[in-house]
Amino acid sequence: MGKFLSLILILSGLLAGGAMYYLQIYGFYEDVELQPGRDVMLVPLGEETAKPIRYSGFEAIDAGSSPIRYRACFRTDLTPEALAQVFTLSEQKEPRNAPGWFDCFDAAAIGAALANGHAQSFLSAKNISYGVDRIVAVTDDGRGYVWHELNDCGQKAYDGTVVGEECPPRPEAGENN
Repeated sequence: MGKFLSLILILSGLLAGGAMYYLQIYGFYEDVELQPGRDVMLVPLGEETAKPIRYSGFEAIDAGSSPIRYRACFRTDLTPEALAQVFTLSEQKEPRNAPGWFDCFDAAAIGAALANGHAQSFLSAKNISYGVDRIVAVTDDGRGYVWHELNDCGQKAYDGTVVGEECPPRPEAGENN
């Protein structure tokens, strides 16, 4: 009887581990529905409302389980230098990893391009979800990437630090932000 119970426990653990792995890597992600002309937008200098830029080959994934799971890739004929003259730069230089199966988004390569000056990051949307900004990076060769990153208010809110007056009010529990 002990061997049978051990076998059941081992199989249950393997099944639960396999299910958890699948759900984290594949299960919650969905393809993002294209919104031509609105998929890639940047905030102009001195303004708050984002404006679209020219792009092609857009593909993106997202998951409703977390506001920071959004990842996207695209191509553009605009250079980082030209964009930097018109749009707000971002200090974000380390994109979050994407699932391995989303081939176009290599966070390590994007981070290296940002670090060595072969790419520039821009603000796309402030507080797209409470405490989360959308960041767009464009490389010298016209590849572009989009991800969500916690801003200062989001980092404070999620680590338990007092948020303070400079942050917008946090949405109520029933709101979808």
